[in-house]
Amino acid sequence: MGVVTILPDLGTQIFIPVCAVVGIVFSLVQWYYVSQVKLSPGRDSTHNNSAAAKNGYSDYLIEEEEGVNDHNVVIKCAEIQNAISEGATSFLFTEYKYVGIFMVLFAVLIFVFLGSVEGFSTEPQACTYDKTKICKPALATAIFSTISFLLGAVTSVVSGFLGMKIATYANARTTLEARKGVGKAFITAFRSGAVMGFLLAANGLLVLFIAINVFKLYYGEDWGGLFESITGYGLGGSSMALFGRVGGGIYTKAADVGADLVGKVERNIPEDDPRNPAVIADNVGDNVGDIAGMGSDLFGSYAESSCAALVVASISSFGNNHELTPMLYPLIVSSVGILVCLITTLFATDFFEIKAVKEIEPALKKQLIISTVLMTFGIAIVTWVAVPSTFTIFNFGTQKVVQNWKLFLCVAVGLWAGLIIGFVTEYYTSNAYSPVQDVADSCRTGAATNVIFGLALGYKSVIIPIFAIAVSIFVSFTFAAMYGIAVAALGMLSTIATGLAIDAYGPISDNAGGIAEMAGMSHRIRERTDALDAAGNTTAAIGKGFAIGSAALVSLALFGAFVSRAGVTSVDVLTPKVFIGLIVGAMLPYWFSAMTMKSVGSAALKMVEEVRRQFNTIPGLMEGTAKPDYATCVKISTDASIKEMIPPGALVMLTPLIVGILFGVETLSGVLAGSLVSGVQIAISASNTGGAWDNAKKYIEAGASEHARTLGPKGSDPHKAAVIGDTIGDPLKDTSGPSLNILIKLMAVESLVFAPFFATHGGLLFRL
Repeated sequence: MGVVTILPDLGTQIFIPVCAVVGIVFSLVQWYYVSQVKLSPGRDSTHNNSAAAKNGYSDYLIEEEEGVNDHNVVIKCAEIQNAISEGATSFLFTEYKYVGIFMVLFAVLIFVFLGSVEGFSTEPQACTYDKTKICKPALATAIFSTISFLLGAVTSVVSGFLGMKIATYANARTTLEARKGVGKAFITAFRSGAVMGFLLAANGLLVLFIAINVFKLYYGEDWGGLFESITGYGLGGSSMALFGRVGGGIYTKAADVGADLVGKVERNIPEDDPRNPAVIADNVGDNVGDIAGMGSDLFGSYAESSCAALVVASISSFGNNHELTPMLYPLIVSSVGILVCLITTLFATDFFEIKAVKEIEPALKKQLIISTVLMTFGIAIVTWVAVPSTFTIFNFGTQKVVQNWKLFLCVAVGLWAGLIIGFVTEYYTSNAYSPVQDVADSCRTGAATNVIFGLALGYKSVIIPIFAIAVSIFVSFTFAAMYGIAVAALGMLSTIATGLAIDAYGPISDNAGGIAEMAGMSHRIRERTDALDAAGNTTAAIGKGFAIGSAALVSLALFGAFVSRAGVTSVDVLTPKVFIGLIVGAMLPYWFSAMTMKSVGSAALKMVEEVRRQFNTIPGLMEGTAKPDYATCVKISTDASIKEMIPPGALVMLTPLIVGILFGVETLSGVLAGSLVSGVQIAISASNTGGAWDNAKKYIEAGASEHARTLGPKGSDPHKAAVIGDTIGDPLKDTSGPSLNILIKLMAVESLVFAPFFATHGGLLFRL
């Protein structure tokens, strides 16, 4: 046996599931708090007055003279919430039907490809990395990879679905809380975001932990085979995320663009006006795109970085000497992450009360800082307790000696790089800083200058995040080879529960504003929800920044694991095989973006025609005497997104298979490197450009400063120019940008899962 760690193996086996369960319990507690906001008219306030006074729930009687506590308003909010919830649920069920068929087919494909590596023999075989030992047959890897693929896919789908359910449950409750003040509304939105964050982090961890322990019953001493088959978990998670992101993104943006163009630009009615036929579809879209899509996406990143670290560790000293605690180091880091995020969340909900609008964004930023600082200490303790003082890491055929403090630095550098990326994103997309204000200012001279300034801002915002990623790659690779990069990615994602809470907060407050407008609530309440929403836009951009940064690191780590597994000792850019892969790989994000942008465009076109038709043919719609036909618009969005998510999905899923089978592993490694390098740039710039345009429009609408008032009010020429910029930015920031990080990761993890097949049967064209 190897060096004994301070934390015994039994301790690890108890600690990880306990942390996961704590996370789940905490999210249920938060959900309970949210559910205390009643969505039935406030008659019952007399019965439990003493209990209510303690919780501060009786203080909404004060505002009664405003006519706010009208029964009709509460009933209306409940109706709208119901419509949004039903729309989102029915869309996700439709989407999952199609995705389910794909899941089964792809599972069969994994089994056939991996089973055929040794011709489906059930005989034990020599191990891949150490020919002297005997390992389990390739058929076992095929079966277990298929099982873990399905596990990952189901967990990913469930994560997204639960997130959506919670968000649609909380949106109207946030609106009602806004009657009591901005602080109450903030806490409701934030708590419901936390429910999703903790459920997802804890579920992802728990399922992975159980899978490893169950697989171990069969694999016994063959840890290389065990963790190779676990990689299917990451593949399942990300392939579902791809369809969720692309499908949800097309849905939400078709509705959003259609509603904005006809409503705001042509008819001059406010954003979420109930007269607008596309308004329900738009609010449903926020939930299926931003919540369900984002949930699956970050779950995928998390699953893959864990898998990449485990694969590399299984062929290092941890795996060779069968040291369980250091082997499960990635899972222990995530477990501590859940505890750290739990403490961090309390800072926002319980320790500090938000009183004014200007305290919202700082409170969300504090979440990031607190979680990062606490996590740094957490990692230090874990690394000291769970990892031997020296160990070796597999590094392209040789074993590299590493000290445990170097491993700590690898995780920490990823963690802090994430924070830097978050803050840079915030600087470029928040309307409190000059970049967005400059973009807003350029609206004076029309939409064209707005677009030029916005694009420039997006390209410029790539610089610092790329340096941050580059530094973390250099540091972590120098210290601990490929394992270092995998744990750096894990470090960036270790505070995933807080990151997701902040991220889910955005769409929830966006919906809350929509509900306030549709229920006809007073101007003051709309102002409060707008303030929550503007902060939410920025936090959504921060969340996307995290997702993209971690995707870059995860993808590189998976790339390293793939290269090790496929038996490629070095990737030489100057060989033609590799170079053609590189240049084609760099093209793929553009092809993918073209597909998703065009899908949004054509779906939006149908939506605009439908909205115009309703305004022109339904008598009394503009006057507010007739109701629009919301269902047709929801159907247009649903049909478009289901049909249009298939080509981009196929592009990403089939590329590694075609390249690997026809051109072999060298070309495939070129394609992976190329898509990583170009995809990160487009993803960051697209997300930030879109976020900046959106907030420039919000800046003009809010009219909070002298400068903003010279550009406003709503309906002025600069405002119309800002709306056009926002509409162009919509597909950039919510469809193409966020889906690209999945493209980067998914191709890498797919290549890793199919690596044994490519290594034995790949490269047909070069064999002729």
